[in-house]
Amino acid sequence: MTETCLPEPPPEQIRLEAVLHALADPVRLRIVSELATGPHELACQAFGLPVTKSTSTHHFRVLREAGVIRQHRRGTARMSTLRDADLEALFPGLLASVLHGVQAERLRSV
Repeated sequence: MTETCLPEPPPEQIRLEAVLHALADPVRLRIVSELATGPHELACQAFGLPVTKSTSTHHFRVLREAGVIRQHRRGTARMSTLRDADLEALFPGLLASVLHGVQAERLRSV
């Protein structure tokens, strides 16, 4: 089975404003949160997002083009992984703070 990587920025081209924009949407935050707390990589359909397939594709593309996730094709599936090491090296503590905020928000709404 062959794997094909999808275009993504190299670490030196990842910009803070693009990362913050990508993380500003609740659906994209959900994707990032699930990647951070779940298996190392997930197929796009495994997220069960409450949006259409085309909207889901858009959200994954925004995250990938911002440098937040990495995607590759495995057969007919599109696998996603979080670029947590790249983000930590570029913006120390940013992803951990965002994920902590997501968790705190979930606890408040219970």
